[in-house]
Order: sequence, then C-alpha cells, then structure tokens
Amino acid sequence: MIKNKNIIVAGKHQKPILTDVFYTDTGLQKPIVIFCHGYKGFKDWGAWDLVAEAFAKAGFFFIKFNFSHNGGTIKQPIDFPDLEAFGNNNYIKELDDLDTIVNWVTSSDFKFKNDINTSNISLIGHSRGGGIVTIKASEDKRITTLITWASVSDYKNRFPKGEAFTHWQKKGVMYIENGRTKQQMPHYYQFYTSFVENEDRLTIANAAKKIEIPHLIIHGTEDPTVDVQESKDIHQWSINSEIFLVEGADHIFGVKHPWQSNNLSKHLKTIAQKSIDFIRL
Repeated sequence: MIKNKNIIVAGKHQKPILTDVFYTDTGLQKPIVIFCHGYKGFKDWGAWDLVAEAFAKAGFFFIKFNFSHNGGTIKQPIDFPDLEAFGNNNYIKELDDLDTIVNWVTSSDFKFKNDINTSNISLIGHSRGGGIVTIKASEDKRITTLITWASVSDYKNRFPKGEAFTHWQKKGVMYIENGRTKQQMPHYYQFYTSFVENEDRLTIANAAKKIEIPHLIIHGTEDPTVDVQESKDIHQWSINSEIFLVEGADHIFGVKHPWQSNNLSKHLKTIAQKSIDFIRL
C-alpha cells in the first residue's frame, strides 16, 4: 500500500490544505473517494488512517485532508495550534477547500493521474462534514456517489440563541471549550454573517432535495452529539438515498483520539464496509 501524507495543496484563502492519499499500486485506474472531517476534526484524528487503509485495500484511491482553517498548521497538523484560523473558519471556506481538492485530483498534472478514474468520484463526510459534502454533491456534476456519516441536517439551528447570541454579536467572538484539549476555541461573528449571506446555499435541506446520485446515509442509533433524526430527515429529502442505522453506535462509531489499536472498532468497520459495498454497486 502506498501512503503519501501531508501533501500541501494551495487553498483559495491564504492557507494551505494538508492532504493524504492512500492507494494500492495495482496498475489500474481506481475510483476516487474524498473524505471530509467534521467540526473540531482533522484528517489524522482517531482511526481515520485505518479507514483510509481499508478503502485502499478495497481498490479505491482514498483522499483525506484538513480544511484550511481547521486550526492545524503544516508543522502541526494534529490538534489546533492556530486558533485564529479556527475562529475565521466558515462553511463557505470549507466548500471552497473541498472544491480545491476535487479540482486538484481531476487536474491534468495531478501526480497520481495514472492511478485514478476521474469519472468515479465519491464524497464521504462525517458530522458537520456531512453537510459540506451534501451541498457540494448538489452543485458539482463530477461527484458520482455521496455518503454521509452521522451528518447534521441543519446548520442554522446550531447557532446560539437569545442572550448568548446577543453577547456574541456584541463582543464579536464566542468561545467553545475543546473537551479533549481544554482549549478555548474562538468563533468570530463572521461565522454567522457568512452563513446569513449564503443561507439558501448553506441550507442542507435545499441541497439534499437536489441530489440525484446514489446517496448512502449512515448514523448510529445512540449518537449523543447529532440525533439520529437528523439523518432520517436527510433521507426524506434525498430521493435516491438509502439509510443505514448502526444499532448502538455513537457519534464517532466507537473510536477516540488517539486510537492505539491497529484495528477499526466494530462499528467503524461495519460502516466502512457498508460504504465500500455501496460505492461498488
């Protein structure tokens, strides 16, 4: 298996996009799978490398990347040394980053172009990334399959309300504690104004209703972070979708960071295999 990690791809917003590719050198052109992490996530989190290996062994060209403003840096792609970038992130920047990656992999000078089939591109998004890939798939005819893992169904209802919103508006910044690192992670008010300026585009329901390609929706029944009802809602909106509920699975499918095992958790192994089988159909 070939792994090329921390490839630097120039982003549209003055920040690089650190990218990994995983594939098996078979001499054949392989279907492309692009994975998008979620909120407070990163490409090297938990067992994402093991997921990449599972797809590579199954014959796919698997790409995962850090959103340019996720808070990581080139020298420190894990965790969040650049909180200023994190605070200036928004959904439009994430959509632009994903577009950059799709353009990169389909470009004529792509380093691995002999190993890929650019007419077969699947997107997988976890949690907040599920909304990003749904919007992207609704806008880009190059995408042939969509898969969402524990996806959110609505961005607007996640903004603070009442006094918390007024305080955010007045101060220009609010802080969310990272439960693992204990960092106070900023969100500048531009996060909200960017959403309002692009609300129609960023309404996941609008995007899901436009999806015409095969769409697999996966969610754990015991997800404490994103309620399983959100995936059920997406399933209702997306006419070509299949929903696969994993009994007893949580939001991160039984994995944590760091992940010391050389094997996927039971639930993550199940959803990886389900996703692989779905793309192969």
